[in-house]
Amino acid sequence: MKVSFLQYDIVWGDTAANVRRVGELLSRAPAADLYVLPEMWSTGFTMQPELHAEAESGAALEWMKDFAAATGSAVAGSIAVRDGGKFFNRFHFVKPDGTVASYDKHHLFTYSGEDRHYEAGGRRVTVEWKGVRFRLAVCYDLRFPSWCRNCGDYDVLLCVASWPDRRSDAWKALLRARAIENQCYVLGVNRSGSDPSCHYTGDSAFIDAYGHTLAECPAGQEAFGSGEIDLDCLAGFRESFPVLRDADRIDYGQEIVIG
Repeated sequence: MKVSFLQYDIVWGDTAANVRRVGELLSRAPAADLYVLPEMWSTGFTMQPELHAEAESGAALEWMKDFAAATGSAVAGSIAVRDGGKFFNRFHFVKPDGTVASYDKHHLFTYSGEDRHYEAGGRRVTVEWKGVRFRLAVCYDLRFPSWCRNCGDYDVLLCVASWPDRRSDAWKALLRARAIENQCYVLGVNRSGSDPSCHYTGDSAFIDAYGHTLAECPAGQEAFGSGEIDLDCLAGFRESFPVLRDADRIDYGQEIVIG
């Protein structure tokens, strides 16, 4: 499976502008089975959801559905969403047939006050697309290895983020750590540019189960990254070096799998 990911400078609080911009950028992206956008790709990482969040099925999600249908590829990224009078940082994985799998960010970033504006999700979500199992995660989730624990139930940890430049070393180290400890691919897609609070260098990367970087975006630039998921190679590594069989088991009892 081919994946393509986009690191770009999000226009602050302007969904229409970001939809146009992403559409233009993806028209030049390498062909892929899955395209991945950063956290809150349509607004930036806003702590004013009452101003910037969209309805449960708003303009950004509708664009994702249209894009997936037109290209025959899946597209994924998180959006600030208003649902039932509450706000969520909701990660959508959209397939060409219009199927949408959604994960609400579980670990809200208290340092920025995200927990005061958004509701935390309580379910781990795995999505299957073209035979590959993707575990969805958003930004701060990456710091919590038990939440990301692979019990042999996923192949790729897909993490979208708005991770500031001052903690970029942690971002890069955690991406590699999650790949190694979970014997999985990790695709971390971070934004570049600036918002009213932070600057972002991106450092988006695609890492294999050995911890090797297969593809990455140049720091501080708008750029594409692309790579290929090889399930035969992954299965061979897991079989020859069966680390996951010895891992501690954690039962959250709230995981869902969407085919």
